[in-house]
Amino acid sequence: MSKNYNLTYIIGITLVATLGGLLFGYDTAVISGAEKSIQAFLIKPLGLSTFIHGATVSSALIGCIIGGAISGFFSNRLGRRKSLLAAAVLFFLSAVGSGYPEALFFTYGKPTMGLLLMFNFYRIIGGIGVGLASAVCPMYIGEIAPADIRGRLVSWNQFAIIFGMLVVYFVNWGIANGETIEWINDIGWRRMFISEAIPAGLFGLLVLCVPETPRYLTMVKQDEKALGVLSKIMNNKEKAKKILMEIKETVTETTHASIFSYGKVVIIIGILLSVFQQFVGINVALYYAPRIFESMGAAKDASMLQTIIMGLVNVIFTVVAIMTVDKWGRKPLLITGSIGMAIGMFAISALSFNNIIGISTLVFIIIYTASFMMSWGPICWVLISEIFPNKIRGQAVAIAVAAQWAANYLISSTYPSMMEFSGGMTYGFYGLMAVLSAVFVWKMVPETKGKTLEEMNKLWKK
Repeated sequence: MSKNYNLTYIIGITLVATLGGLLFGYDTAVISGAEKSIQAFLIKPLGLSTFIHGATVSSALIGCIIGGAISGFFSNRLGRRKSLLAAAVLFFLSAVGSGYPEALFFTYGKPTMGLLLMFNFYRIIGGIGVGLASAVCPMYIGEIAPADIRGRLVSWNQFAIIFGMLVVYFVNWGIANGETIEWINDIGWRRMFISEAIPAGLFGLLVLCVPETPRYLTMVKQDEKALGVLSKIMNNKEKAKKILMEIKETVTETTHASIFSYGKVVIIIGILLSVFQQFVGINVALYYAPRIFESMGAAKDASMLQTIIMGLVNVIFTVVAIMTVDKWGRKPLLITGSIGMAIGMFAISALSFNNIIGISTLVFIIIYTASFMMSWGPICWVLISEIFPNKIRGQAVAIAVAAQWAANYLISSTYPSMMEFSGGMTYGFYGLMAVLSAVFVWKMVPETKGKTLEEMNKLWKK
């Protein structure tokens, strides 16, 4: 396999890009350990409602929507590599600012409305970093990777996201372990946020060592540089020249490509992939995991342990996707995952209607999350990175990713009120979405296994 391309070089570049995915997971999950302390330190002393607490916990998602929406502008104007660097800077600023929001303007440890707004501001900055990274990391890997291993390499990004979540669960647990609740509410939560500055700084330094993607370099008429990168990737200058010619054909065939220059269907498919990935309810399971387990009757310590078990299940089944995506293809994995998620959610819905709480509920939550992690978790990102033609990729990925974060915000913010109305119906709704996602993939999504990014142009031109 490595005779056709320089596998060591490609893996090195991919690992740097997946650090962006790790920070995406770290930043979105760090709040789970700190949210009760934020409530005790900022929300309750100011006499604010649970609605404000919910808005503060999910404020990073507003940044994610913004980051996703502007990612097309950044990736097309600055390039893929500089966009990753911008994300690293945002992660670093957010980590330090969220942990020490009093810096510059406020008295340490004194809760005020201004301090609450400042904390939210830093969380939104981190969210913009997550939104940027979530769009640009898979795009960067997709544009660097050879066609026959592209699915596997882009799936690593999802593995990094889940691994980042798992790491932060352990970091939060390690910071809080053996400490008093008063110490956690005063100092512990700050350390949880500031801990993210270490991987963010490392990501920023390593991004300086990787090249820009050959597809972007060709778009901005830097053919010599593009050929240099392709030659390193392919281990063969003649093969690199041939690929460069194919890329040039696809990026110069239209001078000003409108977002709809390949029709509306490809954009609609990109948006629906993103929306279904969220409407099946996965982030409810991830964000609210400790509370879900507590509501099922688990003690506080046990609920944190069950969250870690879920994290390990997520990692194992993401590896299943990495191992199979380039062998089985994208569509079979997505449809299989949708069926597994539907079984899990409909079972949890039935148990909820009958007020049955116990090990069976945990089993079906694991079936549900395992099904998601071997399918929609990584494969959605794979398809978003590869399904769009070269000329519109930056803009189209931005639209799909912004839609994904908007759907995430909608599902996460409506979950508590839906649960108040009916737990059984809430889980039933997510089960129904899983069924619809299977039908959508079967009917509308093309198989992209083994196709070069340049072949996507021909696919959508038809």
